[in-house]
Amino acid sequence: MTRPGEHPLSIVRDNRRRDPGTSLEPRRRGDVEPAPRTDRDGGEADLLRAQLRERTADLQRVTSEYDNYRKRVRRDRHAVGEIAVANVLTGLLPVLDAIDQARRQGDVTGGFAHVAAVLEGELAALGLQSFGAAGDPFDPAWHEAVSCTRSDHVERPTCTAILRPGYRVGDQLLRPAQAEVAEPPAGR
Repeated sequence: MTRPGEHPLSIVRDNRRRDPGTSLEPRRRGDVEPAPRTDRDGGEADLLRAQLRERTADLQRVTSEYDNYRKRVRRDRHAVGEIAVANVLTGLLPVLDAIDQARRQGDVTGGFAHVAAVLEGELAALGLQSFGAAGDPFDPAWHEAVSCTRSDHVERPTCTAILRPGYRVGDQLLRPAQAEVAEPPAGR
């Protein structure tokens, strides 16, 4: 009932937010409006915020530890795989030495030459690299000096002959190259 001079009030019901500073977008099902803050539950809200920060920090720490664990496991698996390949390749080096010796004697012909080529190709695909050639600078980390002579023809220690090639996988040394070395005279 309305009295004379009064306008009837109408109630508008909609599902838009009415908080200051927020848009008038419709509420979604499951949205939770923050409870109005009063002075008496301000301490409880601060406590809840502190607990939320603590739980968030714990979650971030656990997530970081798990990521580091996954990276460490991946790195360890990769290292174990490299070690296994290196061990197998090291075991096959005497076979390669026998093939090289047969090649020097002219015994690698026909089907045996094909087998040798396929074997060397497969080992190269696994990362096996041969090194050591006459004229290379001598590096004690990569070469084993079998003999050493003085020569006026070199400026620094140099491999003059390779008696047995060296092998590596990547930067990992499987076997140093055996070499005869010449070095400059003592007064130079």
